[in-house]
Amino acid sequence: MSATAPAREKLHTIGSVCRRLKPEFPDISISKIRYLEDQGLLALKRTQGGYRLFSEDDVERLETILRLQRDEFLPLRVIREELAAGAGRERRKRRAAMGEREEDVDLEELCERSGVGPALARELEEFGLLEPRVERGQRLYTETDVEVATACDTLARYGIAPRHLRAFRTAADREAGLLEALIAPALRSRNADRRRAGMEDLQRLAETAQELSQLLFTRNVRRLAES
Repeated sequence: MSATAPAREKLHTIGSVCRRLKPEFPDISISKIRYLEDQGLLALKRTQGGYRLFSEDDVERLETILRLQRDEFLPLRVIREELAAGAGRERRKRRAAMGEREEDVDLEELCERSGVGPALARELEEFGLLEPRVERGQRLYTETDVEVATACDTLARYGIAPRHLRAFRTAADREAGLLEALIAPALRSRNADRRRAGMEDLQRLAETAQELSQLLFTRNVRRLAES
């Protein structure tokens, strides 16, 4: 082999990939990976015998899909669109998983990363769209606050003021309140197995609720476009 020839890429079987991801994603299974492939989220190579083979890019893509499901509760259809748009790989790298604390940013970094000015950030706080915590007199925001501010800045460019966005906050509070009523007893249990089961139920319920909200919203927007 020539000294300049590229090394042959190592490929992984579905079983080895499943074992590799199990520590971070305990619910991962071979059948789930096959389902994601059937849904068009993975495009895997095959051996002559039909066995699936994963490249490192395939594994990274699968990790991104699983994190978007677990951390952001996105339905598969939306994840597919995110990946097609090239956004899935970068999204959520900074944000902590559910149950973990997010990194803090100050007002200056929030404004720099989201594009909002200090005045708009304060207004977003007034209407409950940003929820900083105050520590030693300084407002500290989360990574989620940065993304919320980014979305609000985009809407502001179309003339949608923070006061008009209270409906989004109100709807989110109501949905979260419904899930809390169902899951809170399990999450507060002293039994570790029950708490773990409660967290798994919360993830599934949150993903389904998010998908329902998206479907209802899309239906209304489609009607608007057709009118």
